[in-house]
Amino acid sequence: MNSKKIKVPLTSKIALLVACFFWAASFIASKVALSSVPALTVVSFRLIISAICFLGWLLFSGKRIKIKEPAWWWKLLLLSFFGTGLHYGIQTIGIGYTTASNASVYAATGPVTITIIAALFLGEKITWKKAMGIGCALIGVFIIIGIDNILAFGLKGNVLGDFLVFTSIFMWGIFTVMGKDMTRRMSVLEITTVVTVMGAIYMAPLGIIEMSRFSLDLVSIPLEAWLSIVFLGVTCSFLATLLYFFALDKTESQKVGVYLYTIPPMTVVIAAIYLKENIGLNFFIGVMAVLFGVYLTEKG
Repeated sequence: MNSKKIKVPLTSKIALLVACFFWAASFIASKVALSSVPALTVVSFRLIISAICFLGWLLFSGKRIKIKEPAWWWKLLLLSFFGTGLHYGIQTIGIGYTTASNASVYAATGPVTITIIAALFLGEKITWKKAMGIGCALIGVFIIIGIDNILAFGLKGNVLGDFLVFTSIFMWGIFTVMGKDMTRRMSVLEITTVVTVMGAIYMAPLGIIEMSRFSLDLVSIPLEAWLSIVFLGVTCSFLATLLYFFALDKTESQKVGVYLYTIPPMTVVIAAIYLKENIGLNFFIGVMAVLFGVYLTEKG
């Protein structure tokens, strides 16, 4: 594969930016939902909603899923564990123990994981431009966060949450590389539909058990929490995942993964609007570094 000849189409760029925007907002939406609903219940409803969306979209498109080889069902189940159930479950539990800002920062580790895994298992080369682009984007993220905030990361109080969120991002790296390899045999829509429905099936019982444990019923869930869960299911799990896989089908895993660097800057913007936080000069400098890093990676 000559990676220098593989460019990221404009449609893929737009799809990735929209997907990353939804994921940036997901950290805040998750915190809102977790304020009144336990984590596994949030994930269960999120996946059920997104599964309904995917099945509806599949029905609307008129496509049918045809998988004859049993081995592929096992691959899809494994992909579902890494990309839906375990990924969302571990991440949501982690967000409950840490801050939304900390969680968004760990999204910046995704491209590194994707690059290494893709190089090992897909044979994608790590060129100097790609390495420089990843490094530049990472520096941009650090600038946005601020050295003081990095040094005062609060690991003592958030060790469990930080570790869980980091683990979920690592799982997403595996999901990206595995998904890229499987798009050679199945369409994006087929893969995302199957893995999401699988995730909803095995997470739903856990959500029911958790609701029973906390004596929680559907009526007692606040409207704000419901809106957050619906947002997570429709935009973050359905639309964002579909857009992400659409872009993944058009170019290399590494070039898709580097867009995850845009999540922390977007989280800052959303937090500024929703939480009325101030945006400093370091934000604008950092954004330029992130965008330049994405550009270098695309050209690599």
